[in-house]
Amino acid sequence: MQFTSQKSSRLGIGIDFGTSNSAAAVFDGEQVTLIKLAAPNSVMPSANYIDKSYQSSIGQLAIDDYIDGNTGRKVELSLEVLGEARSGTGGGESAMGGPGESDTATVYGQAFNDSSLPGRLFRGTKRLLGNTTTDRTLVFDKAFRLVALVAPILVGIHKSIENTIGDKIKHACLGHPVNFEGVESERNSIALQRLGESYGYAGISEQSFCPEPTAATISFLHNHPQSNDELVLTVDFGGGTLDFSVLRRDGSTFQVQATHGIALGGDRIDQTIFRELLFPLLGKGERWRRTVDGSEVDTLFPFGEFEELLINWPISYTLNQNKYTSSVMQRMAESDPGAEKFRRLHDLILQNYSYQVFEAIKDFKAQLSVDESALLDIPEIDIQVVVERWEFEMMISDLLFEFEQAITVVLKKANCRTDDIDLVLRTGGSSLIPAVKEILDNQFTGKVVEHDPFTSVAAGLAIASYYQYAENELF
Repeated sequence: MQFTSQKSSRLGIGIDFGTSNSAAAVFDGEQVTLIKLAAPNSVMPSANYIDKSYQSSIGQLAIDDYIDGNTGRKVELSLEVLGEARSGTGGGESAMGGPGESDTATVYGQAFNDSSLPGRLFRGTKRLLGNTTTDRTLVFDKAFRLVALVAPILVGIHKSIENTIGDKIKHACLGHPVNFEGVESERNSIALQRLGESYGYAGISEQSFCPEPTAATISFLHNHPQSNDELVLTVDFGGGTLDFSVLRRDGSTFQVQATHGIALGGDRIDQTIFRELLFPLLGKGERWRRTVDGSEVDTLFPFGEFEELLINWPISYTLNQNKYTSSVMQRMAESDPGAEKFRRLHDLILQNYSYQVFEAIKDFKAQLSVDESALLDIPEIDIQVVVERWEFEMMISDLLFEFEQAITVVLKKANCRTDDIDLVLRTGGSSLIPAVKEILDNQFTGKVVEHDPFTSVAAGLAIASYYQYAENELF
């Protein structure tokens, strides 16, 4: 591919629909302009909230609507009625001498129907697009396709772009991770098909696609022209995925040598913090003494039954069932120091505070990127804990090892060594973690540059759109 001074007949439009956040940009051949998707900010949360009347809100407003409707709300789970089953054929006489009738019994499903739920918040839906076993999700009593959950966010982005430029547009270059999550043989094709369909519903009918790390590289190279031949490694560490691109620049031309991506992002780091820091404060590891059939029983509390639901906030409300809450209430009634931990767990479940907990974790993680220690403050469940940065790095050591392994893989795919790399671009929110910076600085000493962590991809997509780079040459 080649950067050229030739003017395009239309604006370049780039849309970076991310797992956690989204951004968009336009390029007129001279200047990149970021769209204020969440004025005055350019970055918008990739969130969609659907209320009981099936009205939708997106971005920060969606999150605010969710919090307003759920904070302090008592979750009321009820049995889901699936139908009725007949126990007779309807023949013969009844006990009163009249015509015989069949007995019917109501058939119930699992107690996952939250009758007081005011609305559903969907964030991180992008991670599901490559899952071939999931195409629909139930929202109240209607089954929504994944593309229908994504489309409102893209509609909002499209409108913001048109309002900014004062004109109608139907074309854009669209970012995507190198690899979506899902079964390896099918995940990318099904995800791109769904993503393209969603953009089509949003009014973007003329579509080109570009891997996100390649787009980030394009934006940097365009802004820093030079005549030297160099090999550039881009590390895009975002909320849902970790993506790499190795690209060779020779003057005004460039060629992608290799790409690589794994399902490692900020979401997994947040879940790890929850496990390591909060689980022990919510009762993990505590003993549980109770009387069963007249005998005294002393075992570890079965905290493992709670773990996966706790770290997945969209479904954690399902913990408000008797089979979970009864044991928590029994344990919190004991007169020992551990009872306080279960009172916290009970409050978290009863009041549906999971989203607020994860937001506190994100703020805590961001602070550790600046300071040597940070306070994890969650007033809703009475938790305040100070953590040193080195302790945090120990918590995520396995994930950092995955990060290092992924670097090795992409260099091997590009058939090059560490010393062959001339420049390393570091972008994406998770790339701000000091341990990530240190790994890159140690391997590529003096070659690492931070490149617009939250907007580099959108800018590169707009530039790629303007020059109409061939999609098959950007992989």
